[in-house]
Amino acid sequence: MRNILIFFFTSTILSVVILKYIPVYITPLMLIRSVEAVIKGETPEINHRWVPLEEISHNLPQAVMASEDNLFLKHSGFDLEQIQKAQIEAQEGKRQRGASTISQQTARNVFLWQKRSWLRKGLEAYFTFLIEKIWGKERIMEAYLNSIEMGKGIYGAHAVARINFKTSPAKLTKDQCAYIAVSLPNPLQRDSAHPTAKMRKMHNTVLKRMKQIDTFPRDACAQ
Repeated sequence: MRNILIFFFTSTILSVVILKYIPVYITPLMLIRSVEAVIKGETPEINHRWVPLEEISHNLPQAVMASEDNLFLKHSGFDLEQIQKAQIEAQEGKRQRGASTISQQTARNVFLWQKRSWLRKGLEAYFTFLIEKIWGKERIMEAYLNSIEMGKGIYGAHAVARINFKTSPAKLTKDQCAYIAVSLPNPLQRDSAHPTAKMRKMHNTVLKRMKQIDTFPRDACAQ
């Protein structure tokens, strides 16, 4: 058992250190989606290209913070207030909602799987702690914007900009970024290029929130 624990902590910490400096070229979810496509008799499709944060429109991190995690720059990986609210709502029998921060989502996307379980939640907390300590906010945001699922076979800012908006990630407009942000909770059902009336309403809310939160201070966040 001792050797297993040593191997686990050594390998996981080393992998986090390595991925601080090299791009994340493939994620567990990309592989899972490919297997699901094969099972359905479809051709697997992975549209993904890593681009540095400075080559992504500053509107995109602003939009995802406004939509997904407005305290991203202030918390240490976990939004305890939102977690508590989610627990209370679950106890009251209300519809379960996500309370994951951008840091938690990044840990899950890069290192783990999507299906909920206590094991995944525990590992997610562990990897979230590691990336907050080792990567810092700027690298976490960079990995998030490059690895998150943004549509069927679409992963990251480069792919969604090219496929959905026929542009580069650096030229994404504020409106386009807001639509991408509102699609993230369910990217296989919400198409940022063809928003529904509900998505347009959510998009307007995100635009308002983008004005109310701090901008993404790259220099201040760099570790």
